[in-house]
Amino acid sequence: MHIDPDRCPRPGLPQPGTRRWLLQFRTSIFSLAAVLAIAHTGLAQSVPNLTSTMPPVIVIGFVGGFIKHDNLVHSEVQLAARLREAYPTGVDVETFESYHGERARKKVLSLLDTNHDGTLTPDEKQNGRIIIYGHSWGGSDAIALARELEKDGIPVLLTIQVDSISKLHQNDALIPANVAQAANFYQPNGFLHGQSEIRAVDPARTRIIGNFRFEYKASPYNCGKYPWYDRIFGKAHTQIECDPEVWKQAESLIRSNLPPTKGTVALTR
Repeated sequence: MHIDPDRCPRPGLPQPGTRRWLLQFRTSIFSLAAVLAIAHTGLAQSVPNLTSTMPPVIVIGFVGGFIKHDNLVHSEVQLAARLREAYPTGVDVETFESYHGERARKKVLSLLDTNHDGTLTPDEKQNGRIIIYGHSWGGSDAIALARELEKDGIPVLLTIQVDSISKLHQNDALIPANVAQAANFYQPNGFLHGQSEIRAVDPARTRIIGNFRFEYKASPYNCGKYPWYDRIFGKAHTQIECDPEVWKQAESLIRSNLPPTKGTVALTR
């Protein structure tokens, strides 16, 4: 009896039939992996990434005069700092000098450009949730920025002016139609005093929350950290800027347009 050694089972080595089966199995696994990879790619392309397509709520604050945007002596900057601390995500808070309105506009456009292609789509524009506030020249710049955003086709949730003083070629009394709500805080005394009345270009689209008057004639000057010349040349104008009651109301209006913070209980009707 002749035994072919090539046909004898060899310990530790796969048999010819086994080898073919392993090859077929490996080919099937590779094919399945390829199909799954293609399916996953198609699914990823077909389902939008909602977290990347929705921009943050944008809060822009303008300081008055020639004050630096990060000077924490001033209430506008303090308000921005509180908002940043309260809303570490989902809200972008920026402050600018009153002469950097165009820089603020470019920042807004950059934050709205969620696909980073350098051009805003209609959806990216309409996704804008923007709040603008300012004191003195900063109040005037708040409205000027809102007006520029209107030209860009971008809505604004809220504008807040505190003793707003109009710059040359600016009209801080007329609120553009892209603004949903606007509030004005002012005082009438002294050489520097704010806009006493704001009105809407289109009352059907813009709600004027109010023109709120404050008086400081009988109030002691309590802005000790402010420069000495503010007291001499703009006492009441400075008092409204450092009045915590004014900024408490302004902050409340801003927060009413922001998402709930951690621990906040949403009220239902």
